[in-house]
Amino acid sequence: MNSQVKLLAIESSCDDTSAAVLIDGRVLSNEVAGQLVHEKFGGVVPELASRAHQQHIVPVIDAALKAAGVRMEDLNAIAYTQGPGLMGSLLVGSSFAKGLALSCKIPLLPVNHMDAHVMAHFIDDPKPQFPFLCLVVSGGHTQLVRMDNATSMEIIGKTQDDAAGEAFDKSAKLLGLPYPGGPLIDQYAKEGKASRFQFNTSKMPGYDFSFSGLKTSILYFVQAEQKKNPQFIKENLADLCASIQETIVGYLLKNLKRAALDQGIKHIGIAGGVSANSRLRIRVQELANSQGWQAYIPDFQYCTDNAAMIGITAHYHFLSGNFGSISDRPYAR
Repeated sequence: MNSQVKLLAIESSCDDTSAAVLIDGRVLSNEVAGQLVHEKFGGVVPELASRAHQQHIVPVIDAALKAAGVRMEDLNAIAYTQGPGLMGSLLVGSSFAKGLALSCKIPLLPVNHMDAHVMAHFIDDPKPQFPFLCLVVSGGHTQLVRMDNATSMEIIGKTQDDAAGEAFDKSAKLLGLPYPGGPLIDQYAKEGKASRFQFNTSKMPGYDFSFSGLKTSILYFVQAEQKKNPQFIKENLADLCASIQETIVGYLLKNLKRAALDQGIKHIGIAGGVSANSRLRIRVQELANSQGWQAYIPDFQYCTDNAAMIGITAHYHFLSGNFGSISDRPYAR
């Protein structure tokens, strides 16, 4: 085995096909192929996603290897997303990874997708110090994760129904914005007044979240206002987006702050697709500054689904000798 740890990582949990090459935990390439086919459906269609992964996986892996200047025979292990995610999408990535590992006679490293979002913080410097508290927010998950070392994670809070990313996208759809609507809410909110409209959030036990009540509050409010003025959304779009965004972000940070104070943690961060939201990034930094904490915010390319985060997680698994096997099965949840 080479003295260096050379990994190929594959990510295929949802609708992005990605491959990355890392040497000793340093990202040399991180290629991503998106799927435009879902836009007209207003959301990801699982069957179409798995078919697109089959089309993209070979050219994406080839591009990652060429960009890194690494050959297949140089690799020490192959990492892949085991779950959670869409089962059809996961099967494409996991099956391909297993085939490559068998042909190259090298180990497999199955990776949890949500763990990888947190581990994205360990790609670039400065890396978090422990204990580290990370708010993971995506289209399918919302979690508060405590880390005491690089290979152990404890979920201390999570959503009991919908995720923050879903709340953004469903609210955007209600406002007539195309999919994916979360980034558009962020865009329009920059021109709006966040204090203009008030929406209800649910109080949950511990550090848990619930977004179903918030979505209902927004729905009923907009429907009532449209009955009085059919042009209400069009005339107030920026203020609606700013108010919705501020409500979601404020709700997320309320639990993050409370958990950090309760547990005496001074190193906090955000991860997942929603961590690309500009208002969330600003508010997290403001929170850290006000408390004398250190905030860690990943580079934009590592917020959404990508193979580099799978690779950095696998790197630490490799160092710990935590390998997988051909019999490992992907899991949707």
